[in-house]
Amino acid sequence: MRFVLIFVFSLWGSLAGAQGFFSMESQQDGRKWEAVGRLEIAGVAFCTGALIEERIVLTAAHCLYDPTTGARVAIEDIQFLAGWRNGRASAYRRVRRAVPHPDYAYAGPSTALRVRNDVALIELQHPIRNTTILPFDTDIRPEPGADVGVVSYAHDRSEAPSLQETCKVLSRQDGILVLSCSVDFGASGSPVFTFDGDGTPRIVSVVSAKAAAEGEAVSLGTALEEPVTVLKDILSQSANAGAGLERMTAGSRRETGAKFVKP
Repeated sequence: MRFVLIFVFSLWGSLAGAQGFFSMESQQDGRKWEAVGRLEIAGVAFCTGALIEERIVLTAAHCLYDPTTGARVAIEDIQFLAGWRNGRASAYRRVRRAVPHPDYAYAGPSTALRVRNDVALIELQHPIRNTTILPFDTDIRPEPGADVGVVSYAHDRSEAPSLQETCKVLSRQDGILVLSCSVDFGASGSPVFTFDGDGTPRIVSVVSAKAAAEGEAVSLGTALEEPVTVLKDILSQSANAGAGLERMTAGSRRETGAKFVKP
């Protein structure tokens, strides 16, 4: 089934007054998700990211841009807080390099193409080697009808990662996944998981934005197979990716977020 997507809301999260989003999960559940972390942006905004290698974090490309100026966020202003819960993280890491998909255009027109390429890899300054923080494997896109789950930090539950109850892949169109998953502010970059026969989670998409389709709220996710391969290749070839990015002046407010999309 093909859906007509009529609009998308911003998904950046502001640290000021944030209290989280999902309410159904216990603290016991949160201990399963230490490799999901909060990406803090200049101490005033956040996205969600997930560890896929000891020093590589997967997130949304738009999290690397200042929505006010369109400039790249300075890498020294980004920090990954693995397993952040109630004021503490299982690991804190600064960023060495940050690479958005080469075909992602932050200032480009609002189309499905923008969502499709809204993926980035962040290389940490130091690897995370901890028996409780295990990187997730990635997998191919699931078919329509497949069960998935989103693990996110979001605006009314920003202090703990939570797994939303199982939702569905509604459609695969224009290179993006249309999901029944409910997402909100702070969910940008959140990993979308499938679970194999023994319950092992594998990341199959990254949350880019939320939209309305046929009067129902949906979320939009990127494909991963080719984009992750491309980004890893860029990281392996470029020793200076993410260098020389603009630093925000003191006292300025920076927020990250998806733009409206009207495919």
